[in-house]
Amino acid sequence: MEGLYNSITVTEAAALQKELREKVVLQKEDDFKVTTIAGADISFNKYETTVYAGIIVLQFPSLTPLSYALVQTEVTFPYVPGYLAFREVPALLQAWELLPQKPDVLIADGHGIAHPRRMGIATHFGVLTGQPTIGCAKKKLFGKYELPADERGAFTYLYDKNEAIGAVLRTRPNVKPVFISPGNGLSIEDSLGIIKQCMGKYRIPEPTRKAHELVNNFRKGILQAGYYEL
Repeated sequence: MEGLYNSITVTEAAALQKELREKVVLQKEDDFKVTTIAGADISFNKYETTVYAGIIVLQFPSLTPLSYALVQTEVTFPYVPGYLAFREVPALLQAWELLPQKPDVLIADGHGIAHPRRMGIATHFGVLTGQPTIGCAKKKLFGKYELPADERGAFTYLYDKNEAIGAVLRTRPNVKPVFISPGNGLSIEDSLGIIKQCMGKYRIPEPTRKAHELVNNFRKGILQAGYYEL
């Protein structure tokens, strides 16, 4: 997967997003059960080509860490808002391939369908892999909303005109909410329900918070590339 999008232009990327959008499924299978969940994150400098990617797998709902995979790769696709998946997905796919046992759901640090072309990183990754995914972002990229009540678990919906495209979830009182949107294979309600079960002591839900710690330590040289069981 290395170099997957290195030769694509932004215009071609937009066309590919529209093509992939037709393959998005926003419902789960009837017998779908979640016993493992993963968090995925990326660390990079927007002006550099080196990307550090990490995926951590946890038991669900206990959120006990089981394993993780770390990958360092080079990308040349430019840093363009709305097209970050073209920088991030190839590295995450490499980390994904290192996991011998795939998780039931992957949560990406970014957006799912809460994106101008409904193709945030969680959706892009989910369509390419056929994996149920959720986007959990720190900031809004697209849509309108009202702030949820200032209490843990309160939420409002994120809208594009009259269409709900995600939810705005308060994970802790007196802190900014996070922005949840389905990536692939799950509805907004499914995505919100899963993220609520991943809330810990911090603003960011545990899977992506732990993934963020991993990639930062990886970037600092504290951790090394590869697959590791915990």
